[in-house]
Amino acid sequence: MKELTKKLDEIKSLRVQGATNVAKYGMELLHDFVQRHQDMPSQKLFNELLKAKELISSARATEPALRNGLQFVLNKLLAVKENPALKMVDYVTEYSKIYIETLKKAKERIMEIGSQRIPATREFSVLTHCHSSVVTGILLRAKEQGKNFRVFCTETRPRFQGYITAQELLDAGIETTLVIDSAMRWVVRNYPIDMILIGADAITSEGTVLNKIGSRLLALVAREMHIPYYVATPLLKYNPDSVFGTLEKIEMRDHTEIWSDKPEGIIIKNPAFETVSRRYIDALITEAGIFPATLVSRVFYEQYPDLRPKDQY
Repeated sequence: MKELTKKLDEIKSLRVQGATNVAKYGMELLHDFVQRHQDMPSQKLFNELLKAKELISSARATEPALRNGLQFVLNKLLAVKENPALKMVDYVTEYSKIYIETLKKAKERIMEIGSQRIPATREFSVLTHCHSSVVTGILLRAKEQGKNFRVFCTETRPRFQGYITAQELLDAGIETTLVIDSAMRWVVRNYPIDMILIGADAITSEGTVLNKIGSRLLALVAREMHIPYYVATPLLKYNPDSVFGTLEKIEMRDHTEIWSDKPEGIIIKNPAFETVSRRYIDALITEAGIFPATLVSRVFYEQYPDLRPKDQY
């Protein structure tokens, strides 16, 4: 487990970012782990894999796409682990690839569905927050369709992920305006914003979305100004454990992101995410279509029945 713990620093230190990248890296760690220990008896190796799964799952809070991937692989292994001819490393390799490919296909589908929300008949304005590969994918797809729109994005302190969004849009020739986070309300009061579009880091059974800090403030702005507020996300960011009361954790990051040479005695809080209640979300844009956030649990299991938690471990 020492080598696994060491490699998990890539996730903990944020050197690996983005739900797809984190999930892919976690799958690779699981594969490397089983490969190093493939000479163990089948049941013992399976038990060690369960421990490895817990370690990888806990590397960073608010990463259900990673946890769902690990659950998917373990569920598949559970069905065949009594087979004496089983080469567990082969199964881990196969199902890890299947999960990552499923996640990629989900994102492609969301980009196509989401791009349809941008009309081709008139100029359109979108406001977004932070950086989401799904959100930028929707906007890039709409640009490819020849649609006329502009985007306002926040800089997204303290790590300025909004710069990534702005650069990607600029590179595609999309008219882009960057504003400071606290100018969210100012933007919608001074420009005709037609839609607010954000991504998600996690979704709970109640339809609550967790996303970058500032997302709820933007939702309140949307409610005040009667602007549609959409969340574009793969269903694989749903947290199945939230059905049983488990709360999705809010990751607290290091104070040095805000003030590296802080005065002695000052207390700095740096929450990475916050919740957005379902009552502020007009709809989720997912690979299964566009629907109210309250339906997420039902749609998730219709789409991914193999991701139901197992208690036979």
